[in-house]
Amino acid sequence: MILRTGAAAFGLGLTTFPTRAKDAPAGKPKRILFFSKSSGFEHDMIKRKDGQRSKAENILADLGDKHNIMFTFSKDGSLFNTDYLSQFDAYFFYTTGVLTEPGTDKQPPISQEGLTAFFDAIRNGKGFIGTHSASDTFHTGEGHGVTQAQAPTRYKNYGEDADPYVKMIGAEFIRHGSQQKSHVRCVDKKFPGMSSVPDDFAPVEEWYSLKDFAPNLHVLLVQETGDMKKTGPDSVYDRKPYPETWARMYGQGRVFYTSMGHRDDVWTNPVFHDVLMGGVSWAVRDVDADVTPNIKEVTPDAWELPPDREKPKPEPKPEEKK
Repeated sequence: MILRTGAAAFGLGLTTFPTRAKDAPAGKPKRILFFSKSSGFEHDMIKRKDGQRSKAENILADLGDKHNIMFTFSKDGSLFNTDYLSQFDAYFFYTTGVLTEPGTDKQPPISQEGLTAFFDAIRNGKGFIGTHSASDTFHTGEGHGVTQAQAPTRYKNYGEDADPYVKMIGAEFIRHGSQQKSHVRCVDKKFPGMSSVPDDFAPVEEWYSLKDFAPNLHVLLVQETGDMKKTGPDSVYDRKPYPETWARMYGQGRVFYTSMGHRDDVWTNPVFHDVLMGGVSWAVRDVDADVTPNIKEVTPDAWELPPDREKPKPEPKPEEKK
């Protein structure tokens, strides 16, 4: 193991290690930047404690050993520039919030120039992998001093007016309800890793209700909503089935996303490992797959959103109206 202690000592920024096992795919290891800055809510799976790697980082280290992947773990957005990003084959986000702001974890944010370099790198052929709250990262109309309360409603599809990050990853997080069991249906068993998904796959998870789906999504797993709770905070699931995991092209880059990844028992589930590493292997071009858009065929009502049941904003006090 190689540990770059300098960055780790200053804000737990960077850890790199070689991941080559005897049964790993032959050839030069692919390099992936696992970026877990939390400008919004910081998930337990990516929290570092006492200078140690997070739970997700430890699991990825083990998976990297088996798949000939060399991960670099970082929370430091200031490193994002053309030269830095060029050394990686793909970028793996488990992030939240406006990454161009310090936010919750106070780790260095990405500069606007760094964000542009990131989009350009993917558009020109680098891969992208996102899990769970990667879709709760940048929201249309939010950030740059505009709070969520001041921003446009999340219960609307913005299409071409959506945030550039949303248009890259392929959708945007609206809300989630209570953690519950839900059937996730595989619609493409031929995609790498998907043959492991059983027909009755229904883990307990913090499921995301999503919107602004890109029309070129190749949906892999469908979020079935028929048996989900739909009252109170679970009203976000009061909708027709919609994409849960997908692959798509962004320019020349390969983009893979799954909304799973909140819970420990999901991260330790062998089915999730196969789904995740299948997407990783495709994103870094170790394998090819047919990603012809199928969203209109398998989830035709994906753009129909749940009713907006957000709490109404309180009326200003009389003295505030003056």
